[in-house]
Amino acid sequence: MDNRAALTAFGENLASRGAPQTRERYLRACESLITAAGDTPLAHIKRHDLQRALAKLHAQGLSPRTLAVTLSAWRAWFRYLSKTDATFSSTVFVGIKAPKAAKRLPNALTETEAVRLVSAPVENDAQQSAWIVARDQAMFEVLYGCGIRMGELVGIDLADVDLANHELRVFGKGRKERVVPLGAPACAALQSWIAQRTVGVNVIDTNAVFLGARGERIAAPVVRKALKARALQQGISSNVYPHRLRHSFASHVLQSSGDLRAVQELMGHASIASTQVYTHLDFQHLAKVYDQAHPRARARSQKKTSD
Repeated sequence: MDNRAALTAFGENLASRGAPQTRERYLRACESLITAAGDTPLAHIKRHDLQRALAKLHAQGLSPRTLAVTLSAWRAWFRYLSKTDATFSSTVFVGIKAPKAAKRLPNALTETEAVRLVSAPVENDAQQSAWIVARDQAMFEVLYGCGIRMGELVGIDLADVDLANHELRVFGKGRKERVVPLGAPACAALQSWIAQRTVGVNVIDTNAVFLGARGERIAAPVVRKALKARALQQGISSNVYPHRLRHSFASHVLQSSGDLRAVQELMGHASIASTQVYTHLDFQHLAKVYDQAHPRARARSQKKTSD
């Protein structure tokens, strides 16, 4: 089987079991290996050939993240070929690693921006009904007030809301259950929304707390669109999305409390390593406070300016 035929067969295999976006991304990555191989049959490629091909792509400016996907695609291709052709072996990839990507810090809003975002607008959009305004207000208060994920938000049922005890039950990754506290603003917004949730709507999903306009459980794209509209309405020009409110929640709670273990529990992180990334944001905040407040820091800042 020549290189091009091998890629065609792999593409057909991906089409039968993978997402279209993944298939296209993997096929593009494998095209780069065909180019690097030239006239060399894939079955004859050695470890150093793969390392050289990867290094060349890196030199062309591909990011570590893209190179990691590329390497993953190559491995998947060889695993597939090794099942149909004994001349192929996926062990040729042993020891080959993509360059490490720099860890990106979570993109949190400032406390002022977050509070402004979730505060009810002074003037409501004339095109929005009171029903939508109440629903959106409750969603935004819960997203920022509880730091939950998008999937957890849309999955909330009426039985999960305990307004009397200011608690909310959510189901995270792997359907892992946790209970998070509801602050007073979130409780008030939820109470207002639930009171008018069924008014003028043919409710299809009777369990769901948050509904779409047709009465079904609300979909994630609707939440994203509503949040972007609220950000523009409140004069926040940066990109605002539901997970950014989760980052903001974690960062702001950690800045105020310094309790990393508690933030881990609130966020539903299985490992505290996932929560530790917010300590970097906390340090940035502390460094900024230091630069603004400490006499020696001010002197250093003034010296830099004069230099």
